[in-house]
Amino acid sequence: MSGEAWLYILSVIVNAVNLFLQVFFTIMYSDLECDYINPIELCNKLNNYIVPEACIHGVLTLLFLLNGQWFSFLLNLPLLAYNANKIYKKNYMLDATEIFRTLSKHKKESFIKLGFHLLMFFYYLYRMIAALIADEDLD
Repeated sequence: MSGEAWLYILSVIVNAVNLFLQVFFTIMYSDLECDYINPIELCNKLNNYIVPEACIHGVLTLLFLLNGQWFSFLLNLPLLAYNANKIYKKNYMLDATEIFRTLSKHKKESFIKLGFHLLMFFYYLYRMIAALIADEDLD
């Protein structure tokens, strides 16, 4: 199996993790909106996952760059820049005292990331299958 096939297999797995994290974030925001969870509990749960989600996406984007997968790298670059900007400006943590005021912004961000990761999941799946078929044709 080629390096490209392994890269896209890893991409599918990592992207699936990020996809499930965004589903989790979306559910938690909806639970807060419906008053099933209090703001402190929500922030304590979600703050543990924000930096790891950004880091695994960053590592995946770096792997695309190092392996010369320019199109995949460029597709991931805007989200990488957005996450890096949030971490650099130190406004990535959710604040329980302001969560209701910023809830619509956080929900919109979560839905956009959910859509991005969903589209990328199918793109990575397609590229993985194409790489595996290309490897089989070489044998």
